[in-house]
Amino acid sequence: MMINNKKDNPMATRLITMMVMATASIWTLTGCDDSVKTPDPAAETAATTSDSSTPAADQIDWSLVDSGTKPADPTNYKYPFAIDSQNVRDYAEYFDVDLATAQHNLTISMASNEALSKALDQLSETYVSHELTDGNEMTLVIHTTPDVAASTYDYVLSDDFAKGLVLPIEIKPDGKKGDAKAHGEIAE
Repeated sequence: MMINNKKDNPMATRLITMMVMATASIWTLTGCDDSVKTPDPAAETAATTSDSSTPAADQIDWSLVDSGTKPADPTNYKYPFAIDSQNVRDYAEYFDVDLATAQHNLTISMASNEALSKALDQLSETYVSHELTDGNEMTLVIHTTPDVAASTYDYVLSDDFAKGLVLPIEIKPDGKKGDAKAHGEIAE
């Protein structure tokens, strides 16, 4: 996972990544809170848009990615992280966002692999890289080869950890490779 940030501090990026991974490991080992409220059935379903200005051989079928989960109201959502927890405060400070946004983004970032894996099922060899944008609106940006149509989709997470939260996905057929190095790779 790449974290796109405004600061070029590799030590801080590693710290945030390590905190996210450690927290994910703890949640995996201890289980998730079963008291998460069910989403409001009256909420809107995910929206799909597509950029048809560029002809493409491959168009992602968002109906195959759809989780079937209804979106939850993030203002009344019971997040797995307390708003005043150290992880939330560190995230808010590092990415210069308010605590509520940090709490929301931290939860979504830890559950983002659910959406990514479903999209990759269709993209296979056209996939180049991906990143999560930080800031006030977290988005999963998937970079592909130019033969995939650009499109966007609001994915509703279905796993109990972030059930009902919406992760916007953007397909960018720009062939952009990520800046992250593989484990053991040395930066030149």
